[in-house]
Amino acid sequence: MSESFDAVDVISHKRDHHELSDDEIRWVVDAYTRGAVAEEQMSALAMAILLNGMTRREISSWTAAMIASGERMDFSGLSRPTADKHSTGGVGDKITLPLAPLVAVFGVAVPQLSGRGLGHTGGTLDKLESVTGWQASLSNEAMMRQLEEVGAVVCAAGSGLAPADKKLYALRDVTGTVEAIPLIASSIMSKKIAEGTGALVLDVKVGSGAFMKTREDATELARTMVDLGTDAGVTTVALLTDMSTPLGLTAGNALEVRESVEVLAGGGPQDVVELTVRLAEEMLEAAGRGGQDVRAALTDGRAMDVWRAMVSAQGGDPDAPLPVARHTQDVLAPADGVVTRLDAYGVGVAAWRLGAGRARKEDPVQAGAGVELHVKPGATVRAGERLMTLHTDTPERFARAEEALDGAVTIAPAGSRTDIGPVVIDRIA
Repeated sequence: MSESFDAVDVISHKRDHHELSDDEIRWVVDAYTRGAVAEEQMSALAMAILLNGMTRREISSWTAAMIASGERMDFSGLSRPTADKHSTGGVGDKITLPLAPLVAVFGVAVPQLSGRGLGHTGGTLDKLESVTGWQASLSNEAMMRQLEEVGAVVCAAGSGLAPADKKLYALRDVTGTVEAIPLIASSIMSKKIAEGTGALVLDVKVGSGAFMKTREDATELARTMVDLGTDAGVTTVALLTDMSTPLGLTAGNALEVRESVEVLAGGGPQDVVELTVRLAEEMLEAAGRGGQDVRAALTDGRAMDVWRAMVSAQGGDPDAPLPVARHTQDVLAPADGVVTRLDAYGVGVAAWRLGAGRARKEDPVQAGAGVELHVKPGATVRAGERLMTLHTDTPERFARAEEALDGAVTIAPAGSRTDIGPVVIDRIA
């Protein structure tokens, strides 16, 4: 077929700081998905976008073109409103696990289409797959049934949603264009809008363990995604949350499931509980069900009941013991003092090297591998006391994990000031 535009013209246009027209954008995304625009041409365009940016109109048009490349889901047939949460990824970020059942308690359906971990950030599906029998893949019919009957589902996104994104995501990974904010925002939002949720709360992480290291970049990404959601008719809110220190006391698949179950039982680390409750309140408000006593549903067992039903509906056994790594090794405090810093990135890389994460999409993960923290910033420690425990089935991995933790913990003399900021830094709507 004859093409409406020439790829080289579109690339040159963006290279020379011009705005792309809606027609150019629609054509280039469609032609790339069809294979009429070559990988090296889209690589050049992605780099031009990284360097020169895009206007709100361009990003909105690019996102719409990505959505149009595939199918859209429709939850309008459900008897309850829908709300979803997306996190930009961090270390120890297990929030989806307690959050989805918690929100479902209050009559809002949570269709949580999740992904797998890559690099130092963990994936929700990998975590849940450490539960005996649990299945990540569901048909659309099974997903709808579970949303109606249970109220929450966490599953793999079907390949039919925004196929242009899947192709472009892999290309960005190998061409140094992952950091382009217009492309990050359109990648996330094309899938979330195509998913058909009525309300969306974004958890945009900022800090060493996050994708966005600075508050300025995180704010720009959050603002861009909120605008995209709003333009598409989805009630969208973003929270900027701290990822300089890992969330909770675990990083690793089964370790994080165990901690999530503790939260659902009314316990668990304070930061995980606080963020889960805050995101639940935002999701319920956005879905028109605000003003609920969210915390009570964690302590009285209602959220746990939904968790058990959600896991069981996907073939999982909520009572089965979680996998435990065959080998552990402690990391000890080198001196007395106060822990003033615990670097999320170092802990994330250590967990990844122990077998909790993957370097390539096709790599397997170890269910029991990861890092268990015994202290967080603000804690007073004695020399020789345990700071963390490393877990793995393959003990030859310990040395590389310890290298990742070299310099990750700062212990200052007793009485030193610790700047522990709030978990939620800002709200953008």
